[in-house]
Amino acid sequence: MKILLTGGAGFIGSAVVRHIIKNTKDSVINVDKLTYAGNLESITDVESNDRYAFIEADICNRSAMDDIFSAYQPDAVMHLAAESHVDRSIDGPAAFIETNIIGTYTLLEAGRQYWNSLNDDKKASFRFHHISTDEVYGDLEGTNDLFTEKTSYEPSSPYSASKASSDHLVRAWQRTYGLPTLVTNCSNNYGPYHFPEKLIPLMILNALEGKVLPVYGDGMQIRDWLFVEDHARALYKVVTEGVIGDTYNIGGHNEKSNIEVVKTICSLLEELVPNKPAGVAKYQDLITYVKDRPGHDVRYAIDASKIERELGWKPEETFESGIRKTVEWYLNNKEWWSRVLDGSYSRERLGSH
Repeated sequence: MKILLTGGAGFIGSAVVRHIIKNTKDSVINVDKLTYAGNLESITDVESNDRYAFIEADICNRSAMDDIFSAYQPDAVMHLAAESHVDRSIDGPAAFIETNIIGTYTLLEAGRQYWNSLNDDKKASFRFHHISTDEVYGDLEGTNDLFTEKTSYEPSSPYSASKASSDHLVRAWQRTYGLPTLVTNCSNNYGPYHFPEKLIPLMILNALEGKVLPVYGDGMQIRDWLFVEDHARALYKVVTEGVIGDTYNIGGHNEKSNIEVVKTICSLLEELVPNKPAGVAKYQDLITYVKDRPGHDVRYAIDASKIERELGWKPEETFESGIRKTVEWYLNNKEWWSRVLDGSYSRERLGSH
């Protein structure tokens, strides 16, 4: 199978690329615009494989998408390309509207035109898999509920609203045009190759340098943490075995408050890097509570029983095993993150407006 994968130089996308090339016989055509969060060094260990191809292109460019479909004749699309950082969406929502909504629309139309050109057998086996987020569901504050595939959409941020919009477009193209689509909504991912603006890598790298560990509000916001390699396995299962028109929620069964995550990282660093930066007695001393971001959702939690029941997927990593692997990866891959930090990103705080 040939899979056209958008956003394959990003965090989750690169994990999916690595998973497919290393663990299956399928081919990947990686289409990525290479924005600030795209990093080809995340896929260096598979880039020479003859089942892998990379094209630098923008999903908003219709002619480029048409050319790629025509040239590579994919059997499936895995659409991961997106602007994904909530704080950036608060500071600059336009890019999120453009990439997440217009880009998804453009890709759907290019995919639909290509799909309509296929013979009946290829048409029947084609898949358009749209990868989304649990943030489209809004906030579970004050409840013991979990997000299910039937939960109504109540997005809170420009980011989650743009993803909700793209989800609706994908489902509408299936209902109206018959395009064989699938949607997945996942919880918070973490793991190797994570861009350092996100909570976990930011805390690891700041602690190693003796910088403050900024925690929003009281730090009691709860997220369900999903190890990125578990997510990659789930996504491949959905695109190859999922039911057309269905939605699958993917979660790690690991609800943790942000402050608990930060303190866990500090504890691991005490063990793994006991020689601290000058002036730091304990890593936890670096924790600094800062003003909360606007519209900050208090709790997300996913019910992932459907994908386990129907497709046989469940996470292999606990939070404890996954966070240890993640911290150790950052300690062992300074060259990767040092080069990322040499670029446009300098760990500034975003989303305070």
